[in-house]
Amino acid sequence: MAIPNELYNVKFAEWSESIQILYLVDDKFKKICDDYCAAKTDTIKFEKRLASNFDKKTKSKNLEKELEEEILFYLIRKT
Repeated sequence: MAIPNELYNVKFAEWSESIQILYLVDDKFKKICDDYCAAKTDTIKFEKRLASNFDKKTKSKNLEKELEEEILFYLIRKT
């Protein structure tokens, strides 16, 4: 059974050997690690969504401002 890649990081670097052993022999430790990995994966997924939503919001807000100006310009020209 392979150790999840999420466990190979700077925070756990000095514990790499212990993690490898405990992950394979200790079910409680494995469950904690699996939960950690799932949470980390979810965090990355939500951060990507947040960035995507932020970009969409920014584009929409810019379009809104441009259209506000265009409406005002149109009203000024026509009245």
